[in-house]
Amino acid sequence: MRIDILTIFPNMFTGFLNESILKRAQEKKLVEIFVHNIRDFSTDKHKRVDDYPYGGGAGMVMMVEPIERCISWLTAARKYDEIIYLTPDGELFNQKKANQLSMLNNIILLCGHYKGIDQRVRDYLVTMELSIGDYVLTGGELAAAVITDAIVRLIPGVLHDETSALNDSFQTGLLDSPVYTRPAEYKGWKVPEILLSGDQKKIKAWRFEQALEKTKKRRPDILKGTPYEEDY
Repeated sequence: MRIDILTIFPNMFTGFLNESILKRAQEKKLVEIFVHNIRDFSTDKHKRVDDYPYGGGAGMVMMVEPIERCISWLTAARKYDEIIYLTPDGELFNQKKANQLSMLNNIILLCGHYKGIDQRVRDYLVTMELSIGDYVLTGGELAAAVITDAIVRLIPGVLHDETSALNDSFQTGLLDSPVYTRPAEYKGWKVPEILLSGDQKKIKAWRFEQALEKTKKRRPDILKGTPYEEDY
């Protein structure tokens, strides 16, 4: 898989892409991640990429030309399955969407900034718009980082234990069950006996019950439309 990130602040990704699972995934050639500075595609002598909005109003707007030039340069070299703009008014990103995107070959993540990007980029170039939550960030860089991490960890071979991702919260429509590790007792705080029993059938049933109960308490909204809705 190849992920191209378009931004005016490429240094924000330096540490993020070179640590932990993302670093190993790139070293194992399971994913290629490239960060492109949109300013490099500006024809302005000062590498300016924003201007005042037509019609007046507060804030600055990222210009269509440098973004279009960058995207065109990339799409001339290969076909992209999706060109994704990160924006607060986009479709809410979730685990289902992460699963879908992890199956693609090439995607572009476009990070907006300031007041946003010229609408013509959204109308003529972008194929998908995503939001990571109902709040506003300074720019799309953090959203791009979140989505990149969520996608890459799902690629086969990235995680040491590939069943781990299958048991994550939201994969089954429920939050994940509680997890414990050694020691079995610490300061009188004990691990549930069922997890020490070795009976995998009972452990599986316990984990399901715990996951369902947690979901009812914390996120009852995600039970709607699931087989567990009657318990909601």
